[in-house]
Amino acid sequence: MAEQAQFEELARQLSAVGAVKRDIGRILPPDCPAGSAAVLTLLGRHEEMRMSKLAELLAVDLSVTSRHVAHVAARGWIERSPDPADKRSRILRLTPAGNDQLVELSLRTSRLLEERLSDWTDDEVAQLIQLMTRLRASFGDCRSSVPRPAAPVSAETRTPAIT
Repeated sequence: MAEQAQFEELARQLSAVGAVKRDIGRILPPDCPAGSAAVLTLLGRHEEMRMSKLAELLAVDLSVTSRHVAHVAARGWIERSPDPADKRSRILRLTPAGNDQLVELSLRTSRLLEERLSDWTDDEVAQLIQLMTRLRASFGDCRSSVPRPAAPVSAETRTPAIT
């Protein structure tokens, strides 16, 4: 098992991932902010879903999800159809224009990563993917409503969020 100092350093490094996310956000088209990109990405992965499922996957309130959906629908990137099982609900799915936008987002992100990681070997990129996949699996579904008990932390051992 890793030592306390290693976990503290890992926490500092993970907080720096925000800088990577911000850099990716800067390359998004002006009419497709991060929330819209997340909606398109999830619909691309899952093909179709109800608004409530999308809100759950985004881990945001239904009202926030509704604003994101309205934004992408206004641009013709998704369609909202009545749910055959419940006419009060809508099924969301990508349109061909939405698929095109998703391809563009993927290309922009891939180009940025290729540029930023140009001095990494293929093995290093593969190792990062493997370790990040394992990290995500270790945390499971972070949207779970059952909180895990936190270990007591004293002020002397607390890891700062940003260094």
